[in-house]
Amino acid sequence: MTEEKIARINALYKKSKTEGLTEAEYEEQHALRQEFLDSVRKNLKSQLDNIDIQEDDGTVVNLGEKYGHKK
Repeated sequence: MTEEKIARINALYKKSKTEGLTEAEYEEQHALRQEFLDSVRKNLKSQLDNIDIQEDDGTVVNLGEKYGHKK
């Protein structure tokens, strides 16, 4: 997600609070918010898939591989 898109989300939010949004602006805001949420989820999943945990017996287990999500 680019800084321009985040700025546009913020601008649409401020406009919705002051004067309201047109139907097209509302749909744009919804699409941008969904794209933002998808980006956050993807980044979080990537971080979680790359966590290594050392077990009590000394072995190191990657959580992404352990739960079958890492490709």
